[in-house]
Amino acid sequence: MDEKLIVRLESAVARLEALSSGVGSGGARGIGEETVTDPAIVAFDDLVGQYLGRVSSAAEKIGGQVLDVTKIVQEAFNVQKELLIKAKQTQKPDLAGFAEFLKPLNEVIMKANALTEGRRSDYFNHLRSAVDSLSALAWIAYTGKDCGMSMPIAHVEESWQMAEFYNNKVLVEYKNKDPNHVEWAKAIKELYLPGLRDYVKSNYPLGPIWSPTGKPAAAPPKAPTPGAPAPPPPPPASLFSSESSQASSSRPKEGMAAVFQEISSGKPVTTGLRKVTDDMKTKNRVDRTGVVGVSEKEGRTSSRSFSKAGPPKLELQMGRKWVVENQIGKKQLVIDDCDAKQSVYVYGCKDSVLQIQGKVNNITIDKCTKMGVVFRDVVAACEIVNCNGVEVQCQGSAPTISVDNTAGCQLYLSKESLAASITTAKSSEINVLVPGAAPDGDWGEHALPQQFIHVFKDGHFETTPVSHSGG
Repeated sequence: MDEKLIVRLESAVARLEALSSGVGSGGARGIGEETVTDPAIVAFDDLVGQYLGRVSSAAEKIGGQVLDVTKIVQEAFNVQKELLIKAKQTQKPDLAGFAEFLKPLNEVIMKANALTEGRRSDYFNHLRSAVDSLSALAWIAYTGKDCGMSMPIAHVEESWQMAEFYNNKVLVEYKNKDPNHVEWAKAIKELYLPGLRDYVKSNYPLGPIWSPTGKPAAAPPKAPTPGAPAPPPPPPASLFSSESSQASSSRPKEGMAAVFQEISSGKPVTTGLRKVTDDMKTKNRVDRTGVVGVSEKEGRTSSRSFSKAGPPKLELQMGRKWVVENQIGKKQLVIDDCDAKQSVYVYGCKDSVLQIQGKVNNITIDKCTKMGVVFRDVVAACEIVNCNGVEVQCQGSAPTISVDNTAGCQLYLSKESLAASITTAKSSEINVLVPGAAPDGDWGEHALPQQFIHVFKDGHFETTPVSHSGG
């Protein structure tokens, strides 16, 4: 309680200093006085001080990538505050101007997304939880019931639901290991629920407030003049999935858009086409045969696969993490010297089988194809992510098994692991096989549902899985 009070006092002192400096300087006086005394901005400072300060405190004790992504979360909230201030001083822009207005927030979200790219880190669940949570800040993009997104309060709640899947993984993994990680996970949830949700509910339930008499919003950059170098392509993801028709029409079309533009221009569709002579036809070309060069095909395939996959690994790193990477066609992979404090990370393997002969803390199977993993006991969880056609067998106990973004997964459970909690997301063709009642009985196969029915009833949606009768 004392720490929270200190944070709020420091925030109040900072606002008073900004106010005094704003009054002293003629140009900044209006912004400083109006900003610091605005109840919505003051409440936002209290939100950051009370909730985000707790997240930062826990992240500093953890360090590493958790601290890095927390700093980006803090940067995103700072950018949102600047946008709220800017909105109160400008007129409501059109759609093209709105994309330009939200550009600073979009850039921070893109920077956070970059932390999750590449090889999966030890703190992947922390990173995904923080990155997915940032979409809640897009509530500021709400412009009305026809804008294509939920109202601000609902948007914050829905955005956190996407992040909670990974946040729960952090809580499960570190429940009995490190209280700092548990504190971080709880704190970042409270930052959004109830923190940001209640803030939006009290100050902006219908979206941001614009100034009818303020200055016009900044226009988007103009199209490049002829002869000027072309600008770099836009980032692969954005806060907005599409731009306005006005903005897109000002740029030259590319790909299929260029084709349709050419067809609709009124010109003859055959203009500019070359005539195909007899000697250009495939059946008459002497340099073409019906035989594919084997050596040429194999050379291209081997070079492409070598460039994508790194060298195979099966090693213990820093005494705590077994790394199994890029194993192709290896059916006798074995980890026998392991303990309950170590984790196992399987990445990029194909047509291989791994046996883990001992108790480990955590098992992660990432981006594997036709991979088999057999293990005895796991303390925290067994995670299957971004895989295709894998088989996993638990011969002992496993409290949690999660399957994420995977197509085709066979889970074999022992009698000791029947009480395991199985979590699935964005996955298909998941079958769980359990032992029969008799010692020599047949295994029972159960398909986990991947389709659901949502029915609105009594003021809320009721969700039930679609059951299929097996033949």
